[in-house]
Amino acid sequence: MTSEPSDEIVVVGGGVVGLTTALALAERGRRVRVWTRDAVEATTSAVAGALWWPYRIQPVEQARAWALRSLAVYQELAAESGASGVRLVEGVLGGTRLDEVDGWLAGRVPDLRAATAAEFDGTGVRLRLPLIDMPAHLPWLRERLRAAGGVVETRTVSSFAEADAPVVVNCTGLAARELVPDPSVRPVRGQLVVVENPGIDTWLVGDDAGGEHAYLFPQPGGLVLGGTAEEDVWSLEPDPAAAEAIVRRCARLRPEIAGARVLEHRVGLRPTRPAVRLERDVLPDGRLLVHNYGHGGAGVTVAWGCAREAARLATG
Repeated sequence: MTSEPSDEIVVVGGGVVGLTTALALAERGRRVRVWTRDAVEATTSAVAGALWWPYRIQPVEQARAWALRSLAVYQELAAESGASGVRLVEGVLGGTRLDEVDGWLAGRVPDLRAATAAEFDGTGVRLRLPLIDMPAHLPWLRERLRAAGGVVETRTVSSFAEADAPVVVNCTGLAARELVPDPSVRPVRGQLVVVENPGIDTWLVGDDAGGEHAYLFPQPGGLVLGGTAEEDVWSLEPDPAAAEAIVRRCARLRPEIAGARVLEHRVGLRPTRPAVRLERDVLPDGRLLVHNYGHGGAGVTVAWGCAREAARLATG
């Protein structure tokens, strides 16, 4: 039996938040179409380093709740075949004390402990977290959505009124600045460098000897090095000087990175907002509009928690 047309929902936005939200709706039995301006592989989500961690997202307590709901899903996916691109990988979160994370992570992640001096020169915690390979994960989400009856359409949207469905879900990220319009949505530019992996199998986030932030994530396509966080910068062109500085900072943390062959440069614009907007709204013609945007640097981290909340708002 098929659903009635009145059950149809249009999700605008085809990044990780949009696809996950559409999947949460489709697996509730709703007829879902995703309208995305860019191909899934060309969204901001596609260039994410994608370590599960609530980074540059507000409000903190709510973000942690969404993140923990997502964590449970990623842990399940990591235990499956690997087609989802999700793995559980050990690493060190530098500059963080155990008592800062133990209160909300205890019992949620395996092997949580203080980092040893050999693992990190300074205060840090060692833990095993989901590390998501986005070039694999986004197509996997799309195919799982299609298997659930959902449709993905490449389409540029200038107004939510264009969506011919009783319910519209706004997962447009940075584009919400113009579409809603919501001027509180701002870009935070992130640049990454992918190099040949010299044999590193753990991730690391921390400050180098000069106090500058750096991180490195071993992914199937190479070692992802980061990064930058430039507020209100819109350029998607890689900055050669920034790339050199990223490699230099990471090599201070792991000297074997020095001289590694550069494979790729990535740039993405994080859609930041003073607080995530996840709520019901009404279009001018009375139809339901659900907002799910403004996730900053944590879209992957909170995707499932926010998707399930958005699905509840859209169907409740």
